[in-house]
Amino acid sequence: MNYKGYIFRLFFRILLLVSAILVLSYTIYNDEITYTVITSVVILYLIVNTYTFVKRRFVAMDDFFEAVKYRDFSRWFPEDRGPKDIRFLYTGFNEINRTIKEINSQNQAQYVYLQKILEMVDIGIIAYNLETGNVLWTNDSFGEILDMPSFKNIRFVESRKPKLFNTIFETYHREPNSISIALQNESIKILISDTIFQVDDDAFKLIVIQDIDNTLNKNESESWKKLLSVMTHEIMNSITPISSLADTLQYNLQLAIEKPDENTLELDDINSGIKTIKNRSEGLLKFAKTYRSLSKVTQLNLQRVRVSELFNNIQLLMEPSIKVKNIDIEFKITGSKLELDIDTHLIEQVLINLILNAVDACKHKDNAEIKVLAAQNPNRDIVLKVYDNGSGIPEEILENIFVPFFTSKATGSGIGLSLCKQIMLLHKGKIMVKSSEGEGSVFSLVF
Repeated sequence: MNYKGYIFRLFFRILLLVSAILVLSYTIYNDEITYTVITSVVILYLIVNTYTFVKRRFVAMDDFFEAVKYRDFSRWFPEDRGPKDIRFLYTGFNEINRTIKEINSQNQAQYVYLQKILEMVDIGIIAYNLETGNVLWTNDSFGEILDMPSFKNIRFVESRKPKLFNTIFETYHREPNSISIALQNESIKILISDTIFQVDDDAFKLIVIQDIDNTLNKNESESWKKLLSVMTHEIMNSITPISSLADTLQYNLQLAIEKPDENTLELDDINSGIKTIKNRSEGLLKFAKTYRSLSKVTQLNLQRVRVSELFNNIQLLMEPSIKVKNIDIEFKITGSKLELDIDTHLIEQVLINLILNAVDACKHKDNAEIKVLAAQNPNRDIVLKVYDNGSGIPEEILENIFVPFFTSKATGSGIGLSLCKQIMLLHKGKIMVKSSEGEGSVFSLVF
């Protein structure tokens, strides 16, 4: 609307100027000197007025573009004074400045937010100019992993540690690569990857490194803590009653030896006590054997197997005994010719274990059913699922079911699901569970 008003006023001035020139021509032709002078003055006024009218708009625009050039978006143009068309123009300029300041503020907040996140992670990150070596951005973890102080240019590393500089900055690692680097007091293994990106005419390199040893040590430490906690609990459960019963038997024998007339030795009690010690010792021995079986699976005998063939073998083996317990079991494959590169013996062991757990969960359920399903998901992963509508798993123990020797069953060893998880990890797959207490569970094997 402002643009149309400006064009109209400019056109009106040009029309007046053209009309005045025609009148001037007419007065000169009729030799009317007085009117000629008056018309000339009017023409001069119109020229100056039109020039001023056009110039002030271009001056305002030039001021705005000058501010944009120097990124001065804090400038405020007066909206309450001056000609109407200029006030409209200033209002538009101020709105643009407000919008740009808001965008800059949001970008700044996002940058600070991202920077804080990257500073908190224990992965080293650096981005630098490939030509000049100037560091665009880096986090503290990068210097900590490489045992280097903060630096502004990568040539600082070259002057201090040329071999490290060549390994980290000069060698390209398009795919994540595990390498060993020598620091002052030790040699550590890191995972490194990099990429090159372009910003305007400058090329930058982004390098990401992670201390594998430190990460593995943390994970291993946590795993050992959890494993030792469960093992200690199991061992103490067996040793405490053995020790207590042995003390009691020894005390009774000592009394019988010292004062045989006052203390009669009951052979049945001794026999019963020794039998109990024997049973608990056998339980402890069984516990040690299950631990050995858990640590024994270390390598695979891989072969290409059709899922339909795998399911047929399991169905022939498991279906008769499950049907006897009035539990329906169904095997279903979605998609034809699904194949897996697996160790058939071990994966059959996993499926059998999951199905037996499902049978145990359904034993007190009416209309109990188990489904063993196979399908390929959108990520091209092949997923085998064992579903049951049994008792489900309580939420408070769900996160511990894969911990070695953890069990909620009175007669369980706590080895089955741990072994399943280890077998899946060896296959570079994973095992997941979803369960609702009272509604059932779904165990998924993702290859």
